[in-house]
Order: sequence, then structure tokens, then C-alpha cells
Amino acid sequence: MASTSTSEPTHPVVFTTQTPYPLPTQKFMIPASWRRYQLSQLVNKALSLPKPIPFEFLVRGEILRGTLTEWCTENGVGEEETLEIEYFESVMPPQRMSTIPHEDWVSSVTCQVLGYFLTASYDGALRIFDYSQTLLQTIPAHNAPATSLCVVPSSTNSPDSFLVASASHDLTARLTRIDLSQANQPRAETLAALHLHTAPLSSVAASTSHILTSSWDGLIGLWDTKIPETDEVPLDEAAAAAGENRKKRRKVADDSEPAPRPKRKAPVQVLKSHTARVSRVVFGRGEGANAAYSCGMDSTVRTWDVENGLCTSTITAANKPFLDIALTQTGTSALAASTDRTVSQYDLRLASSSATTPSVASLAHPATPSCVAVAPVSGGPASAAEHQIVTGAYDGVVRLWDLRSTKGAVASFKAWDGAKKVLSVDWARGLVGVGGEGGVEVWKVGDGERAFAS
Repeated sequence: MASTSTSEPTHPVVFTTQTPYPLPTQKFMIPASWRRYQLSQLVNKALSLPKPIPFEFLVRGEILRGTLTEWCTENGVGEEETLEIEYFESVMPPQRMSTIPHEDWVSSVTCQVLGYFLTASYDGALRIFDYSQTLLQTIPAHNAPATSLCVVPSSTNSPDSFLVASASHDLTARLTRIDLSQANQPRAETLAALHLHTAPLSSVAASTSHILTSSWDGLIGLWDTKIPETDEVPLDEAAAAAGENRKKRRKVADDSEPAPRPKRKAPVQVLKSHTARVSRVVFGRGEGANAAYSCGMDSTVRTWDVENGLCTSTITAANKPFLDIALTQTGTSALAASTDRTVSQYDLRLASSSATTPSVASLAHPATPSCVAVAPVSGGPASAAEHQIVTGAYDGVVRLWDLRSTKGAVASFKAWDGAKKVLSVDWARGLVGVGGEGGVEVWKVGDGERAFAS
């Protein structure tokens, strides 16, 4: 049994880790007054690491914030009871990298395209910025506020040419082809307008072959990603649904030669089960990649068999209207943000056809959380990142959480100094894009993109 040379009270501890830095399996007698810093020093010394690595320590689902004595006293653990402590690499404090002002609120931001940020705004426009915060193009895609934006994954297109799906209050979603192969002359063309909904759209999601849209009308639309050669929805029907005769398009770009009218596209499936507004819909991950998941103001999280258009399970939470949903890296849990000022984690494997499913964990917020993003999949060895999420809230604060320790956020930062609401967050390659009333801010969280120009 390893011990430390001290006369003060000690506590038996066994260390575990999922990092590439494991200690030999043995019991340590640790001074009860030690905190995270001393424990981190011990691990570094025991491993003889050439460059010190700061570690955090997880004790029975809680990150150690004080001394071992304080933790044991609070949790009723005796001094002879051996503690199993997991350690993982610490997260460096988030750093603001840049601010990208917008004239109107930013409802959606994506960092998924290497070297660029894409935004959707309440003026109906999509915008493309490079890492130096230069506005490359403004795309007047919609006649009303744009609410959601995503990049359509593709294994065939070049990195500089991709399809973007966007949703709007103009009752349509749009598919826009963006070509950035010529840096000084980016090109964009809206190719298709997706017609189904009779109320504003709340979100859009994409897989390599399909698009999902959600709406305040309680419906979810499933679409393929093909651009039709001819209109699939008659003009008079599309105009009546979108209210184009009653709406005036906002002017967001210089007058130019009219672009070709996008083809009117019809859904391949309509998913009906929600009894109120649908707030968000996403495709599954991992083994559930062929399913879809949605949340709504009817206080439910629903699982969908998209091929057959059926709701296969429903998680019902009393008095928890949901605003956003994201899936963990494994795809087995859903994280749903609610107007009751919590983000709840639900095990999707426990959901039934109609029964109420209790949450695995609940992350309390002082203000309504509006959006959730999960840490990107690294593809490397297991790390703390697979347990991390960020949430944005109406108090202007973005919070970083570790799902293994849900009593409090690991770190937090104020976008626009906390004076404006956060409406959207996205996380890729160590960069968190924050969209909201103040425009866009970009923060470095973890190992930020090296190519980023601050």
C-alpha cells in the first residue's frame, strides 16, 4: 500500500482513469486535507510525466471541489472506507476568440465547416464568415426570420462545396448550395424550397440522405436531399401555405439580377404525434442513426421510426415544455432543455410507448436554458470530452458541464458580458459558436482550432 509521509489523518484511495495516463492498481493513503491540486501533483509525480498535466478528480459522480475530509463529511463516508477516485484531464478556462456583430438576432450558428462560420439571422439571411471574421457572403434565403441552420453531411462533395439546410418563420425550409472554392468570389444558390408546414418552422436537421423539419404546427417533415427537376408542390398551394402573398421580403442584399426560383419540394413522410409546438428534431447517433428524436411544448421527448413515420416511444415530463434537444456522443441519452430552467438527461433505452420516464440527471440553471450542444467526437482515446456538453441560456451565460458530475457547471462564461440572450450554441474542433441577441461570439473550449485567427 502506497502512503505519504505525513502525521495528519489519511484516507485510503484507489485511482482509476480513462485517459492514456493510468496509474498502477494500488491503494494510496492520501492526507485528508488534500485538494485537487495536491492530488494532481501526486498523479504527475507517480507517472513521471515530462510535462505536467492538470487533472480533475471525480468521486462517486461528483467533481472534487474541496478537501477529501469535506467531501467525506458531506457524504457520510467513514475514514476507513476506501474511495475510488477517477481522474481526467482538466478543462482550461474558456477564452473569447472573437465577436462577429450582426444587425439582427442570430438564431443559429454552425462551426461544422472547417475555416468558416455560418449563421442564420432574424432578418432572413444566411451569412458566411471566415476565421478572420470577414463577411464573405450574405444569402437572402428567407422572407421572414430564419430559425435554424445546418450543413448537410456528404462524402462526395469537396470541402469547399456543400449543401446547407435552413428553416424559417416564412413556413418553408430551404436547401442552398454554397461554393467556397474561390475565396474572393464565394457563390451560393438556393435550389429548393420545402413546403409542408402551416406555421413557423422551429428547426432543421440533416443526414447524408434526408432532412428533418419541425414546426409550430405540431408536425415533423421528412425529406430526401435530392433537388427536384420540376416543382413537386403546385405554386398556388405553396403560396397559400407560405403566405407569400401577405409577406414582404426584407431587403438583406444589394439589388441584383433575380436568382432562379428554387424548386418547390414535397416531403416523403409526415410525422404526427406531438400535441403542441415541436421545438426541435434531430437524427439519431450510433445504433440509433436511423431514428429521429424530437421535443416540444407538450412536455414530451419522442422517438421516431422515420421510415414508417411512426412514433415508437414517448418520454412524458410533467410541466416541462422543451425548447431544445441534443443527443450524447453514444446516442443512448437525450439532453432536453426546458422552460422550468433545467436541462434533463433521459436514457432513451428506458423510454416506453407511453409511460413517464424519469430523468437520469437534471442540470439546474438560474435562467431558462435555450440551447444545448454536445462535445464533438474526437476519435482518439477516451477523455473527459465524451461526457461534456455546453448550454446557453437567457441570462446570457454559456455553461460547460460534465455529465458525470451534475451538481454544478465545470466552467461558464458570459457572451456579450451577459447582457443579451443566448439563442444558439455549436461546438466543433474546440470552438464554441454562440449566437443570440448580440450577434455571434466564438470561444475556445478545450483544444481550439489551431488555424483560427484571433
